[in-house]
Amino acid sequence: MHIFPDTTLLITHYNRSESLERLLTSFEELNCRFGDIVVSDDGSKPEHLEKINGLQHRFNFNLVTTPKNKGLGNNINKGQDAVKTAYTLYVQEDFQPSDIFPAHFEDAITFMRNDSKWDIVRFYAYFAYPTLKPFQKGFSEMVYKFWDMNHLKFYYYSDHPHLRRSTFFEKFGRYPEGIKGDLTEYKMAVSFLQNKGKGLFFNEFTKLFYQKNSSDEPSTMVRADWKLSENPLIKLARLGYLRYRWLKNTLDLVFMK
Repeated sequence: MHIFPDTTLLITHYNRSESLERLLTSFEELNCRFGDIVVSDDGSKPEHLEKINGLQHRFNFNLVTTPKNKGLGNNINKGQDAVKTAYTLYVQEDFQPSDIFPAHFEDAITFMRNDSKWDIVRFYAYFAYPTLKPFQKGFSEMVYKFWDMNHLKFYYYSDHPHLRRSTFFEKFGRYPEGIKGDLTEYKMAVSFLQNKGKGLFFNEFTKLFYQKNSSDEPSTMVRADWKLSENPLIKLARLGYLRYRWLKNTLDLVFMK
């Protein structure tokens, strides 16, 4: 049994109740027990809310709802507001923990308990953070370098599964509301860097969680085809765009409030 009484599992959900059930079942099968579970729903359709109400009786979680869809920022904000424990494990509903997750989560929560400088521990990503300094037990410290031309350095913070202190808003502010999800994430990433956030990154970043997108409940995030194209002209244009993004993001970091 893996018991984490000082940690709340916070799950954001929207119209993917089958995915939510799979996520909760996975933690149950891994014998992970948290001080609390909060499910923050972003105005899902009635049929999904009906299923969630059934799941609530089975998994005994705190359900936070809204009468209409208000976007990612609002959904995370109201979910985090409901957390009462010292630490928050944030996971979107379309992820599933792997068999090795509990052991590495034990390490992550120990790091956080033992050293107050850590604000976040990241467990999943689409790419490795550009500069990593080896730390302990398969984790590395993320190092932000101002003059590094890699635009990925700005994504020190990510909405992908991570552990954070529940006082997160006190240091970094609340998530902006009323804007698209990718911009919400970006603005929080800028705030994280502006406020000197410190975090750890799991080196084998695809081994602790799997992102599950079934045909019945596909991802709502769509990536532009040009970002993936191998056409030489498009690749050249993409390089120019990334240099522009580096400059824009740097200016945002210096001037954005």
